[in-house]
Amino acid sequence: MFDAANMKKIKTLKELAPEGMAAWATLNEVAMKDGAIPRKYKELMALAVAFTTQCAYCIDAHAQAAKTAGCTDAEIAEAAVVAAALRAGGAITHATHAIG
Repeated sequence: MFDAANMKKIKTLKELAPEGMAAWATLNEVAMKDGAIPRKYKELMALAVAFTTQCAYCIDAHAQAAKTAGCTDAEIAEAAVVAAALRAGGAITHATHAIG
């Protein structure tokens, strides 16, 4: 289902819902800029979340941004392992609801 060409439709979303899209863009800018947590680490966090939500668009965008921010392939790989461990942990802890 992932088609990078769909990203061109962001412009249409901005036209159809200008206020909401502007708010989202502002939130994204604020969330991802350097602060107490450097942007490099924020990009690794964004990738880990995108890996668990399996959003191909987010993975594509944040992989590029992570590399621009100086992330190495090894750092991205470790972020993927962290994401996998957390997702697996969720399955284990939710399994406790199914047993006596």
